[in-house]
Amino acid sequence: MAIKTTAEWIEEYETAISNILLRGQDLTLNGKRQTLANLATLQSELKRLKAQLLAETRTGGLSINIGTHRRDY
Repeated sequence: MAIKTTAEWIEEYETAISNILLRGQDLTLNGKRQTLANLATLQSELKRLKAQLLAETRTGGLSINIGTHRRDY
């Protein structure tokens, strides 16, 4: 079994969230209700994974070096 990359995990979580939005997160069998997945938890983890991917790829925007200009005379 191969280890998944952060991008692959993001795809998995997006698919899971999509399934919940399309089919619901609760199931009732024989009068017993069961939660298949917690939407809030999945969304929170997806947010964390996206931040991790951003850190891994270092595409978080402009990098600005704040400092003092120095002149050599």
